[in-house]
Amino acid sequence: METPFQTDDRLTAFGNQLIQVHNWLRKELARLDDDLESVAAGRAERLRDLRAHCLTFCSALTRHHTGEDGGAFLVLAEEFPELRPALEELAHDHGVMTGIIERLEKLVAGVGPGTSQDEILDVQRELDGLTAIMETHFRYEEKRIVEALNSLDISEWRESKPPFLLKSH
Repeated sequence: METPFQTDDRLTAFGNQLIQVHNWLRKELARLDDDLESVAAGRAERLRDLRAHCLTFCSALTRHHTGEDGGAFLVLAEEFPELRPALEELAHDHGVMTGIIERLEKLVAGVGPGTSQDEILDVQRELDGLTAIMETHFRYEEKRIVEALNSLDISEWRESKPPFLLKSH
């Protein structure tokens, strides 16, 4: 089980943890892009990495957003009613990203030794779209809710990280 403590045992605020998760997701998306580039360049041995990273990344991003929608955003809306419009925008983004993730997973599952460059390009377009919306979304979210999250003290979240703060399975 992950704990919300740093190595020096200082408590890490929830908003700061959110930024750490976003940074981890950014790195994982970059790895996914690297895997796709390798497969596109003819390195068939990287196909397994591409599929595995896609599954890991897509499930982690989905869990993160589901955890925000079903947990963190509800708490924030209750504690900070003025954030409700921003939280609604962020939840809308989650829906858009869910559609992209579903298309991406389907496209990556179809990538194989005989995949054409056009099919690879389709995967790259979905990845590029996800990268663009995810980065904009993360920056907006960090600007709008990190301070509010940092002000929260929820013992259940300290005892066991909620899904939106988990980095891996």
